[in-house]
Amino acid sequence: MKAQSQTTIKERVSLSGVGVHSGAGSTVTFHPAGPDTGIIFLKNSSEGTADIEVPASHRYVVGTALSTVLGSETAGSIGTVEHLLASLSGLGIDNVIVEIDGDEVPIMDGSAEAFCEAIKQAGLRKQSAQRRYIKVLKPVTVRIGDAIGEFLPSDRRRVEVEIDFADTVIGRQAYVYDADSGDFARDLARARTFGFMSSVEQLWANGYALGASLENTVVIGDDQVVNPEGLRFADEFVRHKVLDAIGDLTLAGAPILGHYRSYRGGHKLNSAMVEALLSDDSAWEWSTATVRRDAGQAQVGAMVPAAAFGPDVS
Repeated sequence: MKAQSQTTIKERVSLSGVGVHSGAGSTVTFHPAGPDTGIIFLKNSSEGTADIEVPASHRYVVGTALSTVLGSETAGSIGTVEHLLASLSGLGIDNVIVEIDGDEVPIMDGSAEAFCEAIKQAGLRKQSAQRRYIKVLKPVTVRIGDAIGEFLPSDRRRVEVEIDFADTVIGRQAYVYDADSGDFARDLARARTFGFMSSVEQLWANGYALGASLENTVVIGDDQVVNPEGLRFADEFVRHKVLDAIGDLTLAGAPILGHYRSYRGGHKLNSAMVEALLSDDSAWEWSTATVRRDAGQAQVGAMVPAAAFGPDVS
């Protein structure tokens, strides 16, 4: 197996929008960064004091309700980081500074497409340092209520997600994404976040979804998709959950060489899985070896048998 080089972007690039929960405008600017920097959020201070760095790390997760929030007592918080992080991971960016002038990453159209386009516009530059992977050595499992997550050893970087909603518009869907043979921009980036019309008033009352609209959210109401344009994929709901998982797993600090599976999961489970893996020194090790693209190709986008993972609740 051949080692791969770390990467950064060639030049700075910016994009602006509103936060899906805060409803406030913000701008993010991607800056090139040196080898072994990782992903760092640089939050502009509104009080005129020095800017504050928030590493994209599981150690800085302060919230997982409806989105993933990073922060600290000194930095405050940066919400809804998962789509941006998924784009960086999906396009293979190791080192970048993400400057942000607000408290929430803009939602754009509810997917990761705008972030991918911005990163592609900036271009990719290989660096002298080798990329390091977190290699899964043994199974790690976490259960939170009906949600189940699992890491398994594998020579592939694979994410397998199954969702199960009582709502008939979504129902039970599953999707497998292989990062080494798939195409993130094609297979996942355009899948949008989604929500239910029936819960919007409660979300507003709790300070969430203040910036949500049909322009950035797939809305389900009266047993149908409310958005006039419909769905971008027949299984857009589960594809978006895979996108979210990729973003959340990026907070491990390096690409995870292994098989991640989740059933009825979300940001809370994804975060707990990263913590469970990295807190057990016998469950992982550093590796610079990459996978062979001609070995054990996965059927990207294949449906997982319903009985293959998780309890049978049908």
